[in-house]
Amino acid sequence: MTSTESSTSTSVSTSTNTSTSRPQIIFFGNGPLADAAKATLATTCDIIFHARTKSDLDEVKRLKTSQPTAHGVLASYGVIIKSDVLDLFEPEGILNIHPSSLPKYRGPSPIETAIVNGNTDFGVSIMKLVAAMDAGPLYYQTALNFSDNAPKSEIYTALAEAGATWLASKLASLAPTATLNQLVQPEPQQGEPSYTKMLSTTLSKLDPAAHTATELERQIRAHIGWPKSKYTFYGKECIILAAHVLDSPADAASATLAIKCKDNTYLAIDTLQPAGKRPMDAKSFKNGYAK
Repeated sequence: MTSTESSTSTSVSTSTNTSTSRPQIIFFGNGPLADAAKATLATTCDIIFHARTKSDLDEVKRLKTSQPTAHGVLASYGVIIKSDVLDLFEPEGILNIHPSSLPKYRGPSPIETAIVNGNTDFGVSIMKLVAAMDAGPLYYQTALNFSDNAPKSEIYTALAEAGATWLASKLASLAPTATLNQLVQPEPQQGEPSYTKMLSTTLSKLDPAAHTATELERQIRAHIGWPKSKYTFYGKECIILAAHVLDSPADAASATLAIKCKDNTYLAIDTLQPAGKRPMDAKSFKNGYAK
């Protein structure tokens, strides 16, 4: 694992938190990144409110006004936060745990995009939330290396835990009324940004004529859960849950269920789920549906 961190310390911000109370957090987020980040933060911090929807922002404003020392932490919220809320958290800002090495992979699907692109290094950034999408200055950034077939769930959890662990340790070290920017000065993002797109069901259909087996295997891992990868066998549309790349046409001939892909590559299906049925392995599916 490699990491980069910029910091500017001051005497007030590096004081040990001698208060018996733990850092208080107003948390924003939904989905697997949020779940893992929140669980990690909760080991050393108190989550006093969890905002999941746009309507929750009214409660956020009330709480932050009544408890001004509460920190805002966001992970995959999916709701635009406007200046009336952002301004309440100045000068520290709302601390956004974003699963990429910003400015690379800004936007809503950084992990999925990285998997599809064949990346094995995945980053996580702690960014001060600003009005422009994922463009705020960085408090912290690190990268983790994974195997080239790592499950998406493993990547989500590891990145969330890495970012939240660093953040929780810094917040716990602050004096009760101090803010993170007094301990670590956020620095502007460096380099040309790249952007990811919202996932949709238009990405579900596997197209072996246009993609190699390696590309389709990455797509299946990236889209597990949502938007899911689908292919039709024996007239039955199926969600593909797991697959692996075969080494040769001979391996494809002996495989239970295989797809010929671009450039004469082959993908073996391991687990799939026929429409309206339970998940099953390839052998069980073939025994039940092949005619």
